[in-house]
Amino acid sequence: MIINKRKNSMKKDIAQIISKTKAIIFDMDGVLLDSESICDYAWEKAASEQGLLDISEGLEKCRGTTKIETQKILTELYASEKIGDDIEDIAAGDKGSDKKSGKNKNKNIKLDVPLFMQRTHELFYEIEEKEGIERMYYAKEALEFLSKRYILALASSTREEPVRRQMKNAGLLSYFNCIVTGDMVSHSKPNPEIYDKTCHILGIKPDNCIAVEDSPNGIKSAFDAGVPVVMIPDKIAPSEKTNRMTIATVENLEEFCNLFEDM
Repeated sequence: MIINKRKNSMKKDIAQIISKTKAIIFDMDGVLLDSESICDYAWEKAASEQGLLDISEGLEKCRGTTKIETQKILTELYASEKIGDDIEDIAAGDKGSDKKSGKNKNKNIKLDVPLFMQRTHELFYEIEEKEGIERMYYAKEALEFLSKRYILALASSTREEPVRRQMKNAGLLSYFNCIVTGDMVSHSKPNPEIYDKTCHILGIKPDNCIAVEDSPNGIKSAFDAGVPVVMIPDKIAPSEKTNRMTIATVENLEEFCNLFEDM
């Protein structure tokens, strides 16, 4: 089911865009692989080990960014000034932020960002090694279907080595004609550089591509590069802001493929 707000004109608009589409550019995390769930667990555990009991703001702001950009955001949020629970509160057994009331109990803990980043890395790869990373629903079927009609590219903020390893292990790597990763660009999403570079390598104009993204950072990156964007929400729900930048929002990759069925 299409869940974008622009119900009346959307079908015609999408048909016009699809009619001139030559390539589809996918994000990886949260679109093709369920890596965001592992990331959430690793972040929450690593933060709690340092006494920081609510890392949700950092998670939301860092989705879709590179490691360097993530470090900058976390430093600004959690290390540039004291935040977090009072040590006395933690010792007394206070369980942290009250998300329903919005009460911030994270007022006196300062995050050691390098240690946090290292720990999240360790936790993530422990799970990857033991359990693997699951494909998102309909990922393989979608790529099989779309690869027969379009050039497929990947634009991921993750580094090239883990991207290729994870996509290969998931059985998805061979579908892609072009892969651009976070260590190949100077500026992370939401900067448009990764989409500019992908379109340049493909030799295809941005408005002859469609991007598939799950986060506001990725959506803004594609939008600012002039690439029409479809959102498939994972951890962050669509908003008025994302709706203004997308041509459609769909529930999953099967629904995304349905947009192309009659083309």
